[in-house]
Amino acid sequence: MRILIAEDDFSSRKMLQTILSPYGDCDVAVDGKETISAFEMAIDADDPYDLICLDIMMPRLDGREALRQIRGIEDEKKIMGDDKVKVIMTTALQDPKSIVGSFMDQCEAYLVKPILKKDLLAKMKLLGLI
Repeated sequence: MRILIAEDDFSSRKMLQTILSPYGDCDVAVDGKETISAFEMAIDADDPYDLICLDIMMPRLDGREALRQIRGIEDEKKIMGDDKVKVIMTTALQDPKSIVGSFMDQCEAYLVKPILKKDLLAKMKLLGLI
């Protein structure tokens, strides 16, 4: 499995890498623009990501806008159904507007920090990733 961890906080990024590395190859992006670039490069190399763990509050481009752009790229490239990347929002925001908005932007799951290993793995199982 190919995993992209999009997280600007170093300790959160390392924690996600520790949890996820037994399940696949993990790349990291530290802001929204880098997330979009990594996603496009993976698609262009015909080696797309299976999972993106996406923080909402990131510099240069927030996670929700990055998610909208990812879904737009998939639409442009006619990537549909199960071929679309699974996106789990991993964020400190727990207000209804952020949660509902993220699902409207087409994330598959939403976890509030601090991320617990058991919760992340349960979401991955639910999404058929493990």
